[in-house]
Amino acid sequence: MNPASGHIPGLVMAAVLCAALMHASWNALVKSQSDTFLATVVVTAGGGLVGALALPFLAAPAQASWPFIAVSSLVQVVYYALLVETYRGGEMSHAYPLMRGSAPLLVAVVDGPLTGERLDTVQWLAVGLICGGILALYATARATSASARRTTVFALLTACVIASYTMIDGAGVRRSGAPAAYTIWIFLLTGLGVLLWALIRRGRDLLPFARANGQLVLFGGVTTVGSYGIALWAMTLAPVAAIAALRETSILFATAIAALVLGERVGPARLSAVALVACGAIAMRLG
Repeated sequence: MNPASGHIPGLVMAAVLCAALMHASWNALVKSQSDTFLATVVVTAGGGLVGALALPFLAAPAQASWPFIAVSSLVQVVYYALLVETYRGGEMSHAYPLMRGSAPLLVAVVDGPLTGERLDTVQWLAVGLICGGILALYATARATSASARRTTVFALLTACVIASYTMIDGAGVRRSGAPAAYTIWIFLLTGLGVLLWALIRRGRDLLPFARANGQLVLFGGVTTVGSYGIALWAMTLAPVAAIAALRETSILFATAIAALVLGERVGPARLSAVALVACGAIAMRLG
């Protein structure tokens, strides 16, 4: 099947929607735990473990991509550190749309001057939608509590880090000659980095927590690697922009999970703001 044909097969669409749900699910799993730090660590370590099991079946990335793998892994350790702070006391229906929706905007704004590409009409519309959604989310946070305002700041910082490793990986994967192996190595090295950080910070608590929450390792590993791996596979069968846009439905899944499973109150104002961010993120990917 020709990915450039513009058609997304039904099976591929279903798989990408499943990947979006998986990404929102592991975030919800982390948010639902009383100890978000250790939960994040074991989920990330699970992703690294799944990656280690897959590596023997993959060809090694090209030498030119290894600096990008190293830098991306370090940046993603910072991402998980910020994720912990974002979810510490913050609501998922507030934080997740900001993190995932702002990142495509930041990539487009920063990457344009670097590559010489200009935003088209659809992308400028997307910028307006995302900015409007972010301002609306900030306004609802400002009206509630200092904790919600803190969540806004950390969510936007996290979005900056997501945008950073997205651009690093965009350059690195093109040099790798092996996109799957490139991605798996990042999962493995990031998992090791986060694990080392946890051992230094709370080494005594880590093993007991992992033993008591083995499902986090398994579920977290499968969903973190699976959500990205499915998208990577789908991009070989359908247009990359369309698949990237479809993945942004994770924002809607996350909001639904936050309301229905985590019991967060998602009022009309926040729901409207989330919808603006989601529509903007999808339009940005399609532009």
